[in-house]
Amino acid sequence: MANTWLPPAEYIATLPRATAYACLYFTDTDGRPFQLRATYHTDLWQWPGGNMDPGETPWQTAVRECQEETGIVFTGEPRLLGTHFVSHRGEEWPANHIGFIFDGGVLTDDQLTRIVLDPDEHSEFKVRTLAEWQREMTPRNFARLAEIDRARRSGTTVYVETGADI
Repeated sequence: MANTWLPPAEYIATLPRATAYACLYFTDTDGRPFQLRATYHTDLWQWPGGNMDPGETPWQTAVRECQEETGIVFTGEPRLLGTHFVSHRGEEWPANHIGFIFDGGVLTDDQLTRIVLDPDEHSEFKVRTLAEWQREMTPRNFARLAEIDRARRSGTTVYVETGADI
């Protein structure tokens, strides 16, 4: 079969659809992961971040969303801890979803006291040990947290795939 050249718009229409998000991963001064509780899904804990807007890079998205959701104006350099791939979930989310998790560094006690949550998106934040988070989260969501935490501690990056309960 001969390859036929398609104009870019036609070719792109043949490819799988995907959305993208980006976020910042923080710990406190004791190395405990920081997470926000989503208001729209109260058993979901997540990092400050969200879906990319048109024309935005993953890094711009992570910094913007962090400020919108917590009031933290992040000025650090981009350091990618991992990428996250969630496959198409039918009617629930009819596209693949790709995430970029960046290192937000360490939040001091003073910074934690100055966090201002957007009540339409998050009801609370917590810092907990990995063992404490494991009791609170679904196995798949915790596996993603543990992998990102491992990447942070080891100075590496990770690739994580998960299914429908994210």
